[in-house]
Amino acid sequence: MGNSRAGSNTGTSGPKPTLLIVSQAYVPDPTSVGQHIADVAAEMAGRGWRVIVYTASRGWEDSSVRYPRREIINGVEVRRLAFSSFGKKRIAIRFAAGMMFVLQATIRGLFVRRLDYILVSTCPPMAPIAGVVISRLRRLRLTFWQMDVNPDQMVALGMIRQDSLPARAFNLLNRLVLSRASNVVVLDRFMADRVNAKLDVRKKMTILPPWPHEDHLEPVASETNPFRIEHKLTGKRVVMYSGNHTASNPVGAILAAAQRLRDDPRLAFMFVGGGAGKKEVDAVSSPNIISLPYQPLDQIKYSLSAADVHLVTVGDAVVGIVHPCKVYGAMAVARPVLLMGPEQCHVSDLLQEHDWGWHIPNGDVDRAEQVLRAIAETSSEELMQKGLRARALMTQTLSKAALCGRFCDVMERDAGARVGPAT
Repeated sequence: MGNSRAGSNTGTSGPKPTLLIVSQAYVPDPTSVGQHIADVAAEMAGRGWRVIVYTASRGWEDSSVRYPRREIINGVEVRRLAFSSFGKKRIAIRFAAGMMFVLQATIRGLFVRRLDYILVSTCPPMAPIAGVVISRLRRLRLTFWQMDVNPDQMVALGMIRQDSLPARAFNLLNRLVLSRASNVVVLDRFMADRVNAKLDVRKKMTILPPWPHEDHLEPVASETNPFRIEHKLTGKRVVMYSGNHTASNPVGAILAAAQRLRDDPRLAFMFVGGGAGKKEVDAVSSPNIISLPYQPLDQIKYSLSAADVHLVTVGDAVVGIVHPCKVYGAMAVARPVLLMGPEQCHVSDLLQEHDWGWHIPNGDVDRAEQVLRAIAETSSEELMQKGLRARALMTQTLSKAALCGRFCDVMERDAGARVGPAT
C-alpha cells in the first residue's frame, strides 16, 4: 500500500500530496489541542496539500455537543467518527472512547487513496497507535507531535504506579512511536529531556512551543469590554485563570489567598473553563470568586482581555509533562501573568528573560496573598507596560505565523526527504 511520491513544494506536477491527521479533538471544539491541530491542517492545505483529519463526532469536553460527520473547514477535509467521545467524567469511559476512536481511525487510514504522510498527536494518549500501524503498513513517514507525556502524567498525579501494567504498556508505546516516527516535535526543553530519557531521538527532534490562537485574540480595552461590563468588573483588578482545570494546574493556594482577601474591594478572581479540577473552584463560596464555563471562541478575546493579570499554574511534578499553554493567550491580549509553579519550568524561563509578571512557589498561600496585594496596588500604567512587553515577545518570536509556519516547514522537509517508501 506504500507509494513513493515526494512531499509538496517539490516543483513536480501531479496530484496533491495527501496528509492524514489523527486527533480526537478538532475545531469548532474549543479545546486548545484541537485548535492547534486545525492551524497546522489549514496551513498545510494552503501550501497545496490535500489534508484529511479524522476526529470525534462529539465534543471533547462536552460529549452532548454533536458536529457534522463530514465538512470542509479552511480547505481541510474533516471526517468525524462515531462512538469516539463520551465525555471526560470517568477515566474508564475516556479510555474506551479513545480506543474506539483509534481503531476506527486506523482502519480508515489504511485505505485512504494516495496517502503520503501522517501527523499524530497525543489526543487521545493512545492516538500514536494509529500513526504507528498506518505508517508501518503503508510504509510512510510520520510526525509525532508530543503535546503531553504519559504515563508520566498519570504517575505524577497518583493515578497509577510507575511499575504498574498500564505504565509499562504506555512506556512500550512511547518507545514504539518514538522509534517509528521520522520526526518528533516537543513543546519545551523540559519535555525534550523527558522524552529523550525514554528513547534518545535528539537527531530527529524539534523543540517548538505552541502558539496563541491569534485569529480570535486581540487586546480589548477594559473601559469598553462588554465582558467586564456584563460581569460588573468595572473598577476591579481582575486576576483570571482561563482554560482546563486539572490536577496538573493546582489553584488551591490562590483560592485560599482569595478567601483571605474577600473583603478587599479592589480584587476579583475569575476562573473560566472546565475540567475535573473545576469542582475545587465551585466548592469555594466567596464573593470575590467568579466561576464561568468555557467561553465561545468568537468571544474569547473579550473574556481574556477582561483580566488585568492572568494566572498560570504549573504543578511541581508535571514540568516537562504538561506544557503551560495558557501563557500564550495572556501574551496575545497584552496581559502580564502571575505564575504559580517551580523555579525551573518553561514559564519561569520566559519571566526571567523578560519583566512581565510575578512568580510564587506552589502552595505558598502567604506569598500568594502578599503578591496579590502588590498587584492590587500596582498602577494601571505599570500593568499595561508589562502586558505590552509580553505581547511584543509573542509578536517577535512566539506568534502563530512564525511557529505554525516553522512546524509545517519541519514536516515538509521530512516529507521531502523521502525519495522512496520509508523503511
